[in-house]
Amino acid sequence: MSKIIIRKAKQEDCPRLMELVQELAVYEKEPDAVTVSMEHFIESGFGEQPVWWAVVAELDDVIVGFALYYIRYSTWKGRRLYLEDLIVTEEHRGKGIGKMLLDELMVIARNGNFSGMMWQVLDWNEPAINFYKKYNANIEDGWLNVNVEV
Repeated sequence: MSKIIIRKAKQEDCPRLMELVQELAVYEKEPDAVTVSMEHFIESGFGEQPVWWAVVAELDDVIVGFALYYIRYSTWKGRRLYLEDLIVTEEHRGKGIGKMLLDELMVIARNGNFSGMMWQVLDWNEPAINFYKKYNANIEDGWLNVNVEV
């Protein structure tokens, strides 16, 4: 029986990570929303000043999931680990891989002296919401996402 390996992402993983990002975009009903170039993605994670980090779940030398995060600062809470994406391929969901990835991020947050973790979930994504509730995650009301293209 094959074993899932959780490890830090490497630069050579980026093409596969972007495939999974595209799979997530399709799942979230936004198939054309991914516009980042591979060059920008790689530079942002592995360049001189990385702004994101990731852990991957590997099965038989194939990445079947990953969690990408960065540091967010709250004037109320201090340094927080912000989970940007937690992705497990559709065929591997329900096997505990998402839990393994989230548990690894919690270790990273504790060891990095972060005051906590935060992320977003779409209000219609019941499987994800139910998964996060197992962690006693506080799913807040009242905040609206704001963004602007520059």
